[in-house]
Amino acid sequence: MRKSVVVLPVVVVGLAAAGWYAWSALATPGLPPGLYKANGRIEVEHFDVATKLPGRVSEVRFREGDLVGRDDIVAVFDSADLLAQRAAAKAAVARAEQGIVQASAAVTSAKASLALAEVEMTRAAELLDRAVSPQSTLDQRRAQRDVAAAALAAAEASVGAATAARDAAVAEVALIDVNIADMTLKAPTAGRVEYRLVDPGAVMAAGGKVATLLDLSDVTMTIFLPTRLVGRVRLGADARIVLDAAPDYVVPAKVTFVSSEAQFTPKTVETADEREKLMYRVKVRIDSALLDTYRDYVKAGLTGDAYVLTDPAAAWPDKLAVRLPSATGVGQ
Repeated sequence: MRKSVVVLPVVVVGLAAAGWYAWSALATPGLPPGLYKANGRIEVEHFDVATKLPGRVSEVRFREGDLVGRDDIVAVFDSADLLAQRAAAKAAVARAEQGIVQASAAVTSAKASLALAEVEMTRAAELLDRAVSPQSTLDQRRAQRDVAAAALAAAEASVGAATAARDAAVAEVALIDVNIADMTLKAPTAGRVEYRLVDPGAVMAAGGKVATLLDLSDVTMTIFLPTRLVGRVRLGADARIVLDAAPDYVVPAKVTFVSSEAQFTPKTVETADEREKLMYRVKVRIDSALLDTYRDYVKAGLTGDAYVLTDPAAAWPDKLAVRLPSATGVGQ
């Protein structure tokens, strides 16, 4: 009994020590339990505005830093040669339609000739039956009928060929129209012009880039979490972002990606515990509606810290309560 009394305090002390170690291992220094801090950079999705066809730049309508809307015209290429090609293709359509008219008239004529040849063949057969006309006359009329039938088939084939030529010419016009439309480059998404890469007068090859856009509705920060914590972070978990350039503001975000494979800690990431070398890549994303309100503040490459909930029951401390700039005049 005396031995059990001695062992019990030892067990209690051991459990307490283990609990303290687990708490300290899963907590970030300076933060309450259930939160983890990691540094990263603001990343904004890029889109290239490039030409599908070679040509000369006639006009560039935006400068670096300008905001553009989806389908706004960014640049216009000279399309004089394509307009000439379209005129020629339309003339080919008209020529093909005239060919259809001529071929249809030939069909009508061939049908009349065939009908006459069949009447003459029938008459020759009747005369042969009455012994008034020789067999050779019937044979001649039958041959004439066959020739007329072949002529009709040829005329009908000509209509088909003329129709196919017309359809090909129409398709050529449609293709040229598509190419003419492609000479006007439009923004694939709303955003900000990051780089303007050409000026009017430049001659570009197919695939040449005219500008690079930043999609201000797709802003993330990539951080790295140690193996011991990544299993506790769920997709959709709340997060906070504090930028070095604006430490007074706290931006709400959500965890939207957790890598399925670990990797060695990148050299640009400073971790609180250097003993842990294997880390998991995690992305926290800012809500697009919030970004629409504060789009003038969005800048790629800004450094800062992201705070992630590793315990759904944990509460955000007052210093990480959401604090945003005044929305008055923002985005105007």
